[in-house]
Amino acid sequence: MAVEQKDFIVAIELGSSKVTGIAGQKKPDGSISVLAMVREDSSSFIRKGVVFNIDKTAQCLQNIVKKLEAQLKTRVVQVFVGVGGQSLRSVRNSIARDLPADTIVTQEMVVELMDANWNLDYPEQKILDVAEQEYGVDSHLQMDPVGIRANRLEGNFLNILVRKTFFQNLNRCFEMADIKVAEMYLAPLALANAVLTEAEKRSGCALVDIGADTTTVSVFWKNVLRHLAVIPLGSNNITKDIASLQMEESDAEQMKLKYASAYTDNSEIDPTLKYSIDPERQVESQKFIEIVEGRVMEIIENVRYQIPDEYYDKLLGGIIVTGGGSNMKNIERALINCTRIDKVRVAKFVTTTINTSNDQLKARNGMFNTLLGLLAKGDINCAGNGIDSQGNLFADDRGESGPTVPDRKPRQAYEKETGTIRTQQEEDLAAEEARRKKEEEERLRREEEERLRQEEERKREEERRRKKENRWYNKLKRGIIKLGEDITKEE
Repeated sequence: MAVEQKDFIVAIELGSSKVTGIAGQKKPDGSISVLAMVREDSSSFIRKGVVFNIDKTAQCLQNIVKKLEAQLKTRVVQVFVGVGGQSLRSVRNSIARDLPADTIVTQEMVVELMDANWNLDYPEQKILDVAEQEYGVDSHLQMDPVGIRANRLEGNFLNILVRKTFFQNLNRCFEMADIKVAEMYLAPLALANAVLTEAEKRSGCALVDIGADTTTVSVFWKNVLRHLAVIPLGSNNITKDIASLQMEESDAEQMKLKYASAYTDNSEIDPTLKYSIDPERQVESQKFIEIVEGRVMEIIENVRYQIPDEYYDKLLGGIIVTGGGSNMKNIERALINCTRIDKVRVAKFVTTTINTSNDQLKARNGMFNTLLGLLAKGDINCAGNGIDSQGNLFADDRGESGPTVPDRKPRQAYEKETGTIRTQQEEDLAAEEARRKKEEEERLRREEEERLRQEEERKREEERRRKKENRWYNKLKRGIIKLGEDITKEE
């Protein structure tokens, strides 16, 4: 029988094949105990990691939360959410400022560059997050330029963009489902934190997450994200290619799991060998191998293309591959052959200690690494009141309806950890704060204009008075002179 839980984190990952919700408790030793996990098919409303049917997604999210609550015997008051999918991409940007001679760089100068970058407008795109690169201080590059004397300061940024409509749809789903979002995270960065070592990120590596419909490439060097791209190809494309051999996709999926290899040496190919689809049907193994390898090579070649040339020779940490597609036989060999990067590691599980009785998680096949990464990132209690067997809320000691969720003050860009996305509430509060700031600036501008107008009017009045006095004085002076002349004439 499930026991009511009082303290747990809930994370939800919206994948192209499944929407998965998980609840876990963080322990003092850093480990996580998984309390519940539920999954629902998402192929009918999420494509390439992007929501395209809001109503069905909202209904699915409601089902996920209800099933978690049933297992936890506790209300879920908020959740942590990962943002990923095809529309994610990174764009570099630089902003420079010339400084007075021998100026010492301050934090305020750095924040000004960051704010200017965040305020950039990309058509139809929204800046989700910004990864700071090195700062140009005169002719030198520095990670932290504060306190350095310089004549010129240049900020280099990697902007993570998403289509505005896709992000709005995602937020709308949770609004319609009446589910509060505690925090949103960039799913690729949550995954990177979960599976990469500090040494790999510092020395340089490429994280390749092969999912169902997409493959995400994240490049790190010196502990900084240098590039992020989502390729609209995944393991489902291999399944569909196999299905072209005149079979159902369900059969093709089973064939892939049983026979597929990312690389097969020519000497190992038997042209007479056939693979069984079912008791009545077979397919030539050579044709099967060609189809699988062709699509795998296409995916890997796209991965190679997404690693920037300037970092390609610096990836001492090599390639780390994860996701469901990383389970394919000989995937390491295929990556080495195509990328010419000799160091390849398959990340089957996260680095955090996970205590669970769930067989899917215990399989350690890389399919849930992003979900566990989101769970590890969560830092706010998601538990509400308990629920009895009839679905009624337990009253707490105060007789109140349940714990309230404190609203977070909207964070500025420089206050936010990389990989964390401001929630819609924070966006709205920040927009309201920006509006008030603009109104205050407009008020001060009008007051200054009025002060200048009054000052100008005072000066004009002073000028008029002075001219009037001058006319009176000149008239008096002329009168005295004329009087003197008259007296002189009479004498």
